[in-house]
Amino acid sequence: MKTKNLIAGLAIVPVFLTAGCKKADSSTTTVIPVQTTVAATVALASTSSFVVLAGSTITNTGLTSVTGDIGLSPGSSVKGFPPGICVDSLYINDPTANQAKLDLTTAYNDAAGRTATDIVTLSGNIGGLTLTPGLYKSTSSLAISSGNLTFNAMGNPSAVFIIQIASSLTTTSGRQVILSGGALASNIFWQVGSSATFGTTSIFQGTIMAMQSITFNTGATLNGKALARTGAVTLEDNTIVLQ
Repeated sequence: MKTKNLIAGLAIVPVFLTAGCKKADSSTTTVIPVQTTVAATVALASTSSFVVLAGSTITNTGLTSVTGDIGLSPGSSVKGFPPGICVDSLYINDPTANQAKLDLTTAYNDAAGRTATDIVTLSGNIGGLTLTPGLYKSTSSLAISSGNLTFNAMGNPSAVFIIQIASSLTTTSGRQVILSGGALASNIFWQVGSSATFGTTSIFQGTIMAMQSITFNTGATLNGKALARTGAVTLEDNTIVLQ
């Protein structure tokens, strides 16, 4: 399959020594190819009402606010509600949660199996980039650590973004995912091969489907869904809003 490779990092610029030892100016511009293949949405079925769904445990510390359903299957331990607030319903290892987990598996496999002739390959730190609609793939881990990440729907609010990540996803403290050009959090899908971790006070957008666990550090915000297939979801003074 033909791919377009993108290395998200700093370019190494040669430094030439001159009289007076002037420091060479260095900069980099990363151009993201605009894809022509239109990505279809990932069907979530009964999982669509869940803002938090986990496999083993759900643990909260502090005054987390969750708008949307919370579900756990096959685990049975949900701690920290209260003081955390669940605006909607809580389902613990019951038929509703069990079906949501089955539908999550289907959605995860759908996202992981997507292909396109103009798929764009991402690598390393993607902070500072702007992504346009389409399918993106990383063969290792991704981080948002040296700038904010922007999704630009280019004027199409129906535009879909799918990011396939073979390993982990992390953001550092205070980093943000920004929506522009009509992009919607409900149309962004993160398929994470291991676990996702969100830094203190970071702001994230989209549906996170992680094979293992999802951890939100103090004050992190999610507009979307946190869906962990086998592991835990850990919360601490967070704001999680269903999108």
